[in-house]
Amino acid sequence: MVQLSTSVCLLGGLFGLLLLVPVLMALTPASMCTPLKTLNDSLSHRRRYMKHNFPINYTIRVHQKEVFKLSNINRMRLHVEGLDELVLQRLWFQVNQGVLKKIIRVMPERHPSRPYTAELERRFRDAEGVFVQSHPAEVFHRELPETIQDIWDHLTEEPDRVPESSWRFATPKFLLDNFCHTMHCLFSECFASTKAQQDYCGVSHWRKGRKKDLQPES
Repeated sequence: MVQLSTSVCLLGGLFGLLLLVPVLMALTPASMCTPLKTLNDSLSHRRRYMKHNFPINYTIRVHQKEVFKLSNINRMRLHVEGLDELVLQRLWFQVNQGVLKKIIRVMPERHPSRPYTAELERRFRDAEGVFVQSHPAEVFHRELPETIQDIWDHLTEEPDRVPESSWRFATPKFLLDNFCHTMHCLFSECFASTKAQQDYCGVSHWRKGRKKDLQPES
């Protein structure tokens, strides 16, 4: 009787795992596309609000891990063992949560770009809420690959504990460019073109020849 009960439990656990696998394998739940497209609509105005409304070469201080580019994603895909798209998507939300907070923090109440950035943050939080609701709670309790956990720990570290060498200066537009490009890469199903297949994770897909915005801390 005990053996039968054990077998039933094992079969039940296996069945539950099989049900969970398709969820883990799915890159982007369909419910994510509406809030992400709404977010993308806001990001399409980033040049006006993040460049024209700031002094020339204006930069803000961010953690070096918040300079999150397509090259970072492609490098991690090649070298991080046990990495899947869900982990990268979680990391994307964590990174850009901090980026938006830092951009808003430097703006005076009457800054012309503050309402835009506040609305962008609200839409970002809406997308994050849908993201969490679209997956079983179990997937957010899985152990992260060591490299990703290290990045996560740095991002959640108290600012006064971050060594000076870990800070970087970057323009607000550069940060939102990264925000936009990596979103298209990690949630590409929501932005798939009806024309030729787009490689949103390829640097060559995005405009080249832009002035370099990232500056090392002096």
